[in-house]
Amino acid sequence: MQAFPHAARRTQHKKPSFPISGSLRRYLRRFRRERELPVTYERLRHFIESAPLNDHEGRPTLWETVVYDHIEMAEIHEGLKRMYALLRVDGDLSVMQHLYVDRIDFCAFGNSAPFRVRIVNAYNENPDHFYIKKGDASRVYGLELEHLLSPNRMHYLTYGNSLVEEHVAGIPGDVFVDRWLTNKEIKPIRLAKELVKFNERCFIRLLGDMRSYNFVVVVTPDFEGAQIRIRAMDFDQQTYEGRMNLYRPQFFKENQPLALFCMKHLNIESARQYQREEQVLMLQRKAVVEDKLDALLRAMSEDELAPESHVIELREGLAAHFQRGEYLRCRTMGDLVRENLETIRLNLTAPLPTDTPQPGEIEE
Repeated sequence: MQAFPHAARRTQHKKPSFPISGSLRRYLRRFRRERELPVTYERLRHFIESAPLNDHEGRPTLWETVVYDHIEMAEIHEGLKRMYALLRVDGDLSVMQHLYVDRIDFCAFGNSAPFRVRIVNAYNENPDHFYIKKGDASRVYGLELEHLLSPNRMHYLTYGNSLVEEHVAGIPGDVFVDRWLTNKEIKPIRLAKELVKFNERCFIRLLGDMRSYNFVVVVTPDFEGAQIRIRAMDFDQQTYEGRMNLYRPQFFKENQPLALFCMKHLNIESARQYQREEQVLMLQRKAVVEDKLDALLRAMSEDELAPESHVIELREGLAAHFQRGEYLRCRTMGDLVRENLETIRLNLTAPLPTDTPQPGEIEE
């Protein structure tokens, strides 16, 4: 367990799973996220053997490779290929015949207890991955809000109690801090700017627990140095926590090197500029998908996604932070997301709070 110090810590604060409600299910059907899948999460749970999986350097991981009865194996593999085709090309198997399922892994750690499918192109041995998890309303709302309000498109499907997600490619944030943070190819200002924008996206749409191991850094070579984008890859803590700072990556202990990096390379005026840029971009994305986002937030406002005490604590924190009493009328987490978007719309001509974390303010 020493190789995974965050595992024990997260297990102590396990979030309950929230069922996908009727209103959310109607939204998913309307926008073709709910599709009949050839293999369900429950079926994959019926494996007969498993073996620990090591990484490419021979170190143990939290994953184990699973094996099914040989009579079922061929049918499961064929179903997983069809599922991958649904996820990638709307079910067109004619362009997927050359793929094969190389491995199915299972991770008992975490709320979603996911399966990871490694699928390979037989012509060139190029692999890809996708995940099958227990359906959870928090995670679905997180994926859809990411799709609508961030610069990233998310490919996922639901069916009953199953959730299928694409793999989010990139360098895990904790690995980036250890190996890339001081790399000369990384332009410090570009990285610091993206950290501010990522922090703002998480805060406005209330995505929590963005510790360094829950997001990835995408590095794209460019003629004037690498471009940087930070992408969330774990949406389990969408609108669950009551403490406001748990929705701001800058305040997590695990992210302290990144917070200090921003303090070193950005002054407060530049940070506010980049914060405002991301707010405007979020409002522009919102305008493009206005009807769709409104339907999602209506469903979200009807759902119980956190204990009432968390909602009360968060609405009071946001009301004090933004100095807007309208937050105190919010009854659900969905109401609070809507109010955050309204706040940045109303305050485009006025400065919003920009917090520079000090080492003593980092959350445990």
